[in-house]
Amino acid sequence: MSGHTELERPTMAAPPTPAIELKGISKSFGPVKANKDISIRVMPGTIHGIIGENGAGKSTLMSILYGFYKADAGEIFIAGRKTRIPDSQAAIAAGIGMVFQHFKLVENFTVLENVILGAEDGRLLRPSLAKARRELQSLAAEYGLDVDPDALIEDIGVGMQQRVEILKALYRHADILILDEPTGVLTPAEADQLFRILDRLRSEGKTIILITHKLREIMDITDTVSVMRRGEMTATVTTAQSSPEELAELMVGRKVLLQIEKAPATPGKKVLEIKALRVIDADGIERLRSIDLDLHAGEVLGIAGVAGNGQTALLEVLGGIQSATGSIKMNGDALDLTGRHSGGRSRRARGIAHVPEDRQSEGLIMDFTAWENTVFGYHRDPKWARGPLMNNAAIQTEAKAKMERFDVRPPNPKLAAKNFSGGNQQKIVVAREIEQSPDVLLIGQPTRGVDIGAIEFIHNQIIALRDAGKAVLLVSVELDEIMALSDRIAVMCDGQIMGQGPAASADHIGLGCLMAGMGGADTQQMQGWHISAAAKADPAQEPAQAAGSH
Repeated sequence: MSGHTELERPTMAAPPTPAIELKGISKSFGPVKANKDISIRVMPGTIHGIIGENGAGKSTLMSILYGFYKADAGEIFIAGRKTRIPDSQAAIAAGIGMVFQHFKLVENFTVLENVILGAEDGRLLRPSLAKARRELQSLAAEYGLDVDPDALIEDIGVGMQQRVEILKALYRHADILILDEPTGVLTPAEADQLFRILDRLRSEGKTIILITHKLREIMDITDTVSVMRRGEMTATVTTAQSSPEELAELMVGRKVLLQIEKAPATPGKKVLEIKALRVIDADGIERLRSIDLDLHAGEVLGIAGVAGNGQTALLEVLGGIQSATGSIKMNGDALDLTGRHSGGRSRRARGIAHVPEDRQSEGLIMDFTAWENTVFGYHRDPKWARGPLMNNAAIQTEAKAKMERFDVRPPNPKLAAKNFSGGNQQKIVVAREIEQSPDVLLIGQPTRGVDIGAIEFIHNQIIALRDAGKAVLLVSVELDEIMALSDRIAVMCDGQIMGQGPAASADHIGLGCLMAGMGGADTQQMQGWHISAAAKADPAQEPAQAAGSH
């Protein structure tokens, strides 16, 4: 038939090559199988989330990809090519960078010196620094990572330090970035800024793997999410087609209550009475400014605020490890405010338990075993000690029981604390303090770096303690956590109480205003709240000390 033309068949575009493909990765540490035959594909130019409970094997898997561990079995492909990664130098050469939960920076070096450390061009440092300065300026402009190259690490906040870690990876020409619990040490505002940076990196074609336990972050920023449970990969889903409830169930293997169920509080007698509490640190900075607070039996008093506004100093004074002026009375008797070496011990003897904000430097001795850490601070109790001798067998037996009750993984009391994941380290500290059934529990950042299942467990323990008639003073930078757990809330900014009142009438906007030192119209909507004269009435006026500037 003349004029006949064949219909053209549409050609199917080949799927893009994965930026990363792991096949059959397995890794054991003695009898513990951290990774079991894991396969995963991460597409280029995407943000791929990896979630799972503490001890699920997420960090182990990424440490294999970054060359910190060698897999017992399995293969790694980068951009379609089989790649051997025996160490971190090989990972960097393959275009992989990793930002760890606990930053790997030299505190008394400048930003510039940290960026080039280990990546110098030769023996002469000056040309390397000049080149790095130029590249740093270019990277900062391209990705919105502004930071002073001449600032000392010890003089900048954790949000800026994290930018330095990202810049280090980009300076080494990383196309793939692994971030391990990147918001664990950030304020909400710093976390939002980080996500803007990650979005910018994604738009420029970078591939990002985000390890986190925070479902809100997964839903907000990732394209795809893989779920791990007990060393295995259980699912990979498109984030937009999933939900927090589905992801939580995939992580834990059961339905998880994302909302805290609790009965109304029935506050009893006044347990702590704090008057005119004031702290001036070694640099002459006033960390607490005439704090007045009361804490009652059978209630949770939440202290809200951006990190660095006096909450840490308040916990340390109440815990007996920081000196102060003013007065604290417990059940009508004055507590020592000198912050002497024995202060923490004397507080425990009075029935005050303390879960510090920084579990690694203040809550645990990392090189000691879990069973030793479960008794620190209480080791002079006659239950465990007879004169100078400790009943180690009894302590170990009780430690194993504690670890089972608090679902510490692995439940091995003879492992060193440093060998547990961050969330399991937290459970060891929480178990030690809560199991004393204290009259007052001081608890700082109770779920920092903790997975969804453990968060539910720790929250339930706090409420159970309250329901047993105990008093709980809770400090957290997670505003949702404060609002969910607290019966009353006090808001701190620049070392002062900006306002306090019932949690039931608080809202995010009003609390946010008080956290910024403002007491405008939004705070007036919170019924039953007392707004301090220190809170500025005009929201247009910025407080002298910006929230979190310390």
